[in-house]
Order: sequence, then C-alpha cells, then structure tokens
Amino acid sequence: MAQPKKNLNSQEAGVQPERLYQKLARDLFSDLVAGRYAVGDRLPAERELSVQYNVSRPAVREAMIALEVQGLIEVRIGSGAYVRKLPGEADAPGFTVTAFELMEARLLIEGEAAALAAVHIRDDELVELERLVVEIERENRLPGGSTDADHAFHMLIATATRNAVIRNQVEEMWRLRSTSPNCALLLEKARTANVQPVVEEHKAVLDALKARDPAAARAAMRGHMSAVINHLLFATEEEAIEAARRNVATTRERYARAAQL
Repeated sequence: MAQPKKNLNSQEAGVQPERLYQKLARDLFSDLVAGRYAVGDRLPAERELSVQYNVSRPAVREAMIALEVQGLIEVRIGSGAYVRKLPGEADAPGFTVTAFELMEARLLIEGEAAALAAVHIRDDELVELERLVVEIERENRLPGGSTDADHAFHMLIATATRNAVIRNQVEEMWRLRSTSPNCALLLEKARTANVQPVVEEHKAVLDALKARDPAAARAAMRGHMSAVINHLLFATEEEAIEAARRNVATTRERYARAAQL
C-alpha cells in the first residue's frame, strides 16, 4: 500500500519557520536515529521522497546534501544515497548556509551592485573587467576548476559601486562560498559535472556596464546568477545522466557480443 504524503508545509504555533529542506532533513535524521535504516541501506530515490513528503526535488537534494555534509549518508553517482553511519539519540542535524540560499542572496545583492556600478565605474575598471573576462575563458580550459578570475570580476564590480557596505557584503558571500560545508560540497559536485563560469554571461554584464546602463546591468547580473542556480540544480543530475550513458553503452556492448555467439 502506498504511503500517504507527509505535508511539511504546516507549522506548529510558536515554532520558528524552517525551510522545507530542513524539515525533510530532520525527518530523515529521525528515521536514522529510530533505526528505520541500517548502515549500508539505500534511502528512497529522490523522486520517491519528493512525492512522499510533498516537496520539490531541489528541496530533497538540499536535504540530502545537509545529511551528506554530516557524514551520515553517501550519495553515489547514478546509484542513490546510502546510509554511511547512524547518529546517536543525543545528536541533532546541523545546517549551514546552502549553496541555493547563497546564490539567491547573490542574485539580489549583486544585481543591485551591478546597477550602482554602472553609474560609478571608471574607464580603467572597465578595461580590467575586460581582461578578467578573457582570464575566465583561459581558466575554463585549465584543469582544476580555478575561479580566481571569476571572483576578481565580481569583486571589482562590487568595488565600483563606491559603497563599502555593498563591497563587504559581496566579499562575505564569496567567503561563505568556500567556508560553508554545504556550499563547498555542492560546488565540488558542480566541478565534477564540469560546470564552469559562462563567459558569455560575464560579457553581457560587461557590455551593460560599458553602456553605463543600470537597468541592463542589473538584468544581466541577475540573469547570470539565475543561470548559476540552474547549473547547480542540475549538476548532480548531469552526473547521473553521464553514469546512465556509460551503463547503456556497457549493456549495448554486452548484447552485441551475445549476438555474435
């Protein structure tokens, strides 16, 4: 018999609202504590959890990453999530800034930063941004996934706002990008899936800044940030697709050999 959907959207009176992925992570954490799963067991598939808990698949993905960061589960490409260790009854799920929360904030703040920079940016800064776009393209061809030029590009725009508070906020968001375990894990998955800074998106921001057009700069930066969010959402799916392709190729070769017997 199919299990009824669990509604994670309701709140108890007086309880601080949580994001859906946090509620799902807590439920799965409780299942681990209660012994519903043993070490080595495979958790239900992302699609099943999405239906069972009535949440989006991105929310399921964030919950899995939260548990993976704590070392409780291991997500295997093309196979699923497996229990790595069980928490004790005194343990509690921990949450850090997620990559999606960070990108949402960057979309809002850096979009406005670009609009303000379009008013105040100097000619020499535009020249440097143009050089950095070329450097981003060069870094994309190098092994290791360096994002130094990407970082410098965004920080220069923040500096060009001539607003120290905005610059500090952008700098802090980039710090969180590497120090938050959740962000670091998902970005590592994105690198594995060969997700890289898109040169054309940076060129669009640069062109709007050259035109000294605040509205166009805001739209270009927000478009860039939205695209990054989509790349992160599908990073693990791209890995799974690639694994599926390899499996199909192996199966095809097997049956081709069998046909020759």
